[in-house]
Amino acid sequence: EVQVVESGGGSVQSGGSLRLSCAASSDTTTSYSMAWFRQAGGKEREGVAAVGGDGQPWYADSVKGRFAISQDNGADTLDLQMNDLKPEDAAVYYCAASTRPLRYLQGAIPRPAYYSYWGQGTQVSISS
Repeated sequence: EVQVVESGGGSVQSGGSLRLSCAASSDTTTSYSMAWFRQAGGKEREGVAAVGGDGQPWYADSVKGRFAISQDNGADTLDLQMNDLKPEDAAVYYCAASTRPLRYLQGAIPRPAYYSYWGQGTQVSISS
């Protein structure tokens, strides 16, 4: 079983920044594909950013140029640096992991069904 833990959520004013952290762990594997999703009230859970088994990043169009992912603490982590936050970024952010080597080519997007392991979610609130 893979455990996924997120941290770093909170409230920030519009135009500000937050950094979310995620770590996945298991007694049986240390190889993961990881992603960040978000879900606002009344909307479907959508992919925000992801890294595939090849190490290549993927970003939703709505966050390109503002958000960045990194794995500074190892391949079993995925930090999400969020800059120039906007009110529409407010949501519960979820980190997800898969033990399969997922890759995102041009035109492909992360889907929740691709991931078997999820964190509890962390709230990001934006004030104007």
